[in-house]
Amino acid sequence: MTTMSDTARSTDWVCADCGKPLSPGKTSLTYMGSRFTVELLQCPSCGLVFIPEDLALGKMAEVERILEDK
Repeated sequence: MTTMSDTARSTDWVCADCGKPLSPGKTSLTYMGSRFTVELLQCPSCGLVFIPEDLALGKMAEVERILEDK
């Protein structure tokens, strides 16, 4: 399981929809038929998930390229 980045962990984020503080939680992501469970910040009320830029442009982009090359 992947853990949250330092950026996401060290900053107080709030939900854009509810205004409630985001908290860490396990989130299931699916891409091209593959499922990944990661720990990300999410809203305890509406479930909105925050994916930090460094994760989206780093590890997630790398996994995306690997899956598309299969």
